[in-house]
Amino acid sequence: MNRLPITRGHRLATVAVGCGLFFDFYEIFLAGVLGGVLGAQFHLGKPAQALVLSSAFLGMFVGALTLGRMADRLGRRRAFLLSTAVYSVFSLVGAFSFDPVVLVLARLCAGFGIGAEPALADTYLGDLLPARDRGRYTALAYTFGFLGFPAVGFLGQWLVPIAPLGIEGWRWMFVLGALGSVLVFALRAGLPESPRWLEAVGRTEEAEAIVRRFEAQAGTPLPDPVEPATVDTRQDGGLGVLLRPPYRRRTIMMVVLQVLQPVGYYGFGTLVPLVLVAKGYPVVQSLLFSAVTFLGYPIGSALSVPIVERIERKHLVIGSALGMAAFGIAFGSATSTTWIVLLGFGYTAVSNVFSNAFHIYQAEIFPTAVRGTAVSGIYSLSRLATGLMPFVLLPLAQDSGLLFALIAGAMVLLALDVAVLGPRTTGVALEELNSVQPS
Repeated sequence: MNRLPITRGHRLATVAVGCGLFFDFYEIFLAGVLGGVLGAQFHLGKPAQALVLSSAFLGMFVGALTLGRMADRLGRRRAFLLSTAVYSVFSLVGAFSFDPVVLVLARLCAGFGIGAEPALADTYLGDLLPARDRGRYTALAYTFGFLGFPAVGFLGQWLVPIAPLGIEGWRWMFVLGALGSVLVFALRAGLPESPRWLEAVGRTEEAEAIVRRFEAQAGTPLPDPVEPATVDTRQDGGLGVLLRPPYRRRTIMMVVLQVLQPVGYYGFGTLVPLVLVAKGYPVVQSLLFSAVTFLGYPIGSALSVPIVERIERKHLVIGSALGMAAFGIAFGSATSTTWIVLLGFGYTAVSNVFSNAFHIYQAEIFPTAVRGTAVSGIYSLSRLATGLMPFVLLPLAQDSGLLFALIAGAMVLLALDVAVLGPRTTGVALEELNSVQPS
């Protein structure tokens, strides 16, 4: 797999993964964009509004734990298909919710379906792509996925004030998420299973057949295989391997990162509309500001594509986290519309260089047999932290300076964590990163 050039199969997999990520990010920011609207629709107080905002993320926490484990037990492809199907069904249920209890339950179940999406995407593309292109093509998939952010913003601006066919605009936004996921399911049904996973579970003949198809697509003579490093065979398929060297240090680093990164990443995106309302902007006007600001997500992701293989991944994570801290402090003190939009755009652009770097990074540092469990299990902490955040951060929406000081502090701590504990990974084969080290 490492000696292959990028083939048609790699490109199709990148597109299919990117489409799924689109709806993951669409779902994540749907709560923030519609938070004020749903609060008014169902006459919700602050605690109930926080529950609506957090319900999908709590479902994502459970989904990430469950589906990530399934990816190691039953395969990456099956986990992908189940994730997409569950999300589509319950997003549609959410569209026709007529009381807050049903809405919360539907969002909880939709979150369960989509919860492992980024971790599954990281694991699958990490398995499939050659080492020299792993970062670039994963960043391309995320760039497409991040179009979900401005899509939510602009759809909210257009649909919230109107009621097409007599149905409230916010309900149409749930319907669009459900229908789009049906198309993603159809696209992913044709994906191959990960050859690395097949080999790790002893299904070598199936793995060889898939690799032969990739080699046929290459259409050119391939270089001789390089003798791989001695692969770490201590994995028992359970979590115990994550607590042994060299993975223990990596596990601690990623646990700290996943607890802190939602404060800076999702805390900004989901609370921006509420911060703008607190600053005195009407809800629809704040949706427009959010939509323009959210353009920074795909643009920032696209900016990462040419640099993600040129700058060591560890250093890219550290630098972009510190950039988010600086932009956050400036955004919190901004008072004019122009500066709010410009600084918001800058924050989201830098945050998606950060996001792409750490998503690639987390799928590189764990062995194949437990990669899905490790990445999804640790990533689930970010889903849980995001679900709890509205209860912690929502009361601070009235004081944007204090809110963004807290966000900046979290990103500085994250940068220190990666600087001290993180390994270098850029351009290194997965087998070498996860090889048996001489005693």
